[in-house]
Amino acid sequence: MFGVIMAGGQGTRLYPLTANRPKPMVEVVGRPVIEYVKDAMLDAGVSEIIVTTGYKGDMLAELVDHWSSQDTRLEKSFVNQESVPMGTAGSVRLLLDQLQDTFIVGSGDSVLSCDLKKLVEAHKQSNAKVTMALWEVENPSEFGIVGLSKDYSGEIDSSLEEGYVVRFKEKPSPEDAFSNVINAGLYVIEPEALALVPEGEKYDFSKQLFPKLLEMDWPIYGKKIDGVWFDVGSPNELIRAQQELISNRESLPFPMPKGQVLGDNGFEFEDSKSNGENLGSVISSEVKVGKNSIISNSLIMSKTVVGNNCNINKSVIGQNVSIEDSCSIDNCVIGDNVKIEKNTSLTYSKLDL
Repeated sequence: MFGVIMAGGQGTRLYPLTANRPKPMVEVVGRPVIEYVKDAMLDAGVSEIIVTTGYKGDMLAELVDHWSSQDTRLEKSFVNQESVPMGTAGSVRLLLDQLQDTFIVGSGDSVLSCDLKKLVEAHKQSNAKVTMALWEVENPSEFGIVGLSKDYSGEIDSSLEEGYVVRFKEKPSPEDAFSNVINAGLYVIEPEALALVPEGEKYDFSKQLFPKLLEMDWPIYGKKIDGVWFDVGSPNELIRAQQELISNRESLPFPMPKGQVLGDNGFEFEDSKSNGENLGSVISSEVKVGKNSIISNSLIMSKTVVGNNCNINKSVIGQNVSIEDSCSIDNCVIGDNVKIEKNTSLTYSKLDL
């Protein structure tokens, strides 16, 4: 079975982290985000993976070229670089000649750990043209919500764990939210559905193709997935994703990197050196933290040095950053290779080199 990972996004909300890397290459607990969906696909029986790329696609190509040599389940892996942005469905439509049987499509910028075999099985049993993975959230206003029914022409039943999709709505207001179940950006698709995407046009799965399928009375199925799913489109979501992975580490289908778990959701890599206090943060490889520094609900990327008496809270710090003594950093995103001089105080800031 083919798997397609969509990885063309720039990740503007994560800037300046994405100034030097595409969004799917941002690391969560020491792994590029894209590798989570890759592993879930392999566990479901995918043997060939194509990654659609755009922004900084050469970095992704270097990573993807090594996948097949690292896992015997993967026969082939390669990238397809878009010359211009084609949208989610448009980018996959470029691969139609190669996708001649049922295939899986996933987003390369979401942290995912779940049993996709169940999604594939539900797709086969439903005889749907598309089956989408669904996830339940408290606040659906930033996502596309989905209404399910027991049959593909019935009424919405919010109690269903799976069923036929009868309605979509993008980013609803609270009064318009008929569901708190969202499209998780992971699909099992039949090639005849993909063939409906106009050739050479920018086209979107959720905004264009799926509503078109409903208009044509082609069945779409949806099933809630168990496990871990996070959209890491913002710094806060990136931090929350790493904390959830650490909290659920015993049930994950892959090993955590070597290191030490601190409290419920803090983690320090084995080769880091911290003389400070870690409160729900990830201290990555080769990071050094000085005395009396407090790192709270943050991500410190590799080779960064934090001085003495610093306070870092709800922030993401890029690679090879130098933070001198007695700095206060709150709700910030700091890009790679930045130097912050001693006694600096930053709040709600984004700094690039």
